[in-house]
Amino acid sequence: MNKYLDLYDFIDFAKGNRKYPENTANGLKSALKIFEKELNIDELSSIDLVEDNIEEIFVSVVGKNKDKSIGSLNTYKARVLKVIKDYQRYGVNPSKIQGWDTKSNKPAERKIAKEDNLDKNQDKIQTSVSDHINTPVHKIELSLRDNVKSVIIVPKDITAKEVKIFKNMLDSLVVDE
Repeated sequence: MNKYLDLYDFIDFAKGNRKYPENTANGLKSALKIFEKELNIDELSSIDLVEDNIEEIFVSVVGKNKDKSIGSLNTYKARVLKVIKDYQRYGVNPSKIQGWDTKSNKPAERKIAKEDNLDKNQDKIQTSVSDHINTPVHKIELSLRDNVKSVIIVPKDITAKEVKIFKNMLDSLVVDE
């Protein structure tokens, strides 16, 4: 059975074989540490169990890390799942690491791809904006405290169930003073 702590060694192994750059490896380890604090004994003993329970673990991580944005925590969850996936592919049998092709992140290739898709994306953005203009919404602007403002946009026909989801999401973001 593969243990959660084996993922740290795998990251070092992959970094040593030039499959993860150092900054990527550090980011992956940070994500593992945040999630590790919320794991029970069984989950620490089984990577498969962590993968199966990731949503429940994530809820616990969100509750304990109210100082971090939900976007950052979602990024950490994605990193944990990436390490698990890579470990299952290449860590269980280290000889397979030779077949691991890393993505090319050459700036020139990305720039050309961006320029090719610029017109297509511009059309999508304009369509998206026009859709929102035609959709009846309430826009609520709140001054929370000095230099802190919040803007909330909700559909005019928002349901009680949707409001409850919205309230729960806001409650999860509260930072104790």
